[in-house]
Amino acid sequence: MSSKFTEEELEQIGAYLAEKYPVLKSGQDIFRYSDIKIDIYERIVRVEEELKHQRELIHEVLKMMDKRFEEMQANIDRRFEQVDKRFSMMMWFMGIGFTLVTTIISGVFVLLK
Repeated sequence: MSSKFTEEELEQIGAYLAEKYPVLKSGQDIFRYSDIKIDIYERIVRVEEELKHQRELIHEVLKMMDKRFEEMQANIDRRFEQVDKRFSMMMWFMGIGFTLVTTIISGVFVLLK
């Protein structure tokens, strides 16, 4: 159901709106379309510049993280090499020790016979 407003009702609505919103009464736009458009473009440019800056910061952080991971990997590799050297030396000493003990025990058995 649609109802049609009478001319008098439309005038009352117009008066009410003009009273509440003076800009409607004056008939002038507070903001022109071109001003709003320029403001939006300026904001877009600022947002794009900030995004570009954030992207550059992210790339710098990622490069620093890569460098740090490479340093950690090199440090871990050095530690494993040191452990390998120690383990190798320990194996040699254990081999020499077992050989000496075996030789001494064999010598004692030979002498006791």
